[in-house]
Amino acid sequence: MKCMFCGCPDSKVIDSRTAEDGTVIRRRRECVNCGKRFTTYETVENTPVFVVKNGGARQVFDPNKIKMGIIRACEKRPVPSAAIDKLVDDIQKKINNSLVQEISSREIGEMVCEGLKEIDEVSYIRFASVYRSFTDTTSFMQELEKMIVKKGGKK
Repeated sequence: MKCMFCGCPDSKVIDSRTAEDGTVIRRRRECVNCGKRFTTYETVENTPVFVVKNGGARQVFDPNKIKMGIIRACEKRPVPSAAIDKLVDDIQKKINNSLVQEISSREIGEMVCEGLKEIDEVSYIRFASVYRSFTDTTSFMQELEKMIVKKGGKK
């Protein structure tokens, strides 16, 4: 690391610590030429992920949009905010770990549906009714019947 005081390209690390919940490494350095000390921070470089909408438009992935949709679906339901935060974090990690630069809004919607199905079935139906554009009660009933069959129940 180049010294900010004298420009010498050599320095030695005196101390390293994690900062900001382990996402940043703080390094205290000393210049081998002038002996002055300075601090550097090391972070992971994030490349943005783009969401490809149904119409072909692209937007930068924003986990807050997912969170707002989930909160709307869970309104007046006994769903803890910690469960919502965990679902959003899980989806965000899954997208980031996939190492893709683009993901379709449909794939994200399916991830939300799967997660909500585990958390609260009513919230799942609410989200799915908007996401899958249920047009009538038949669409609604078909989705409910799928859930009942998966649970091992009868129609």
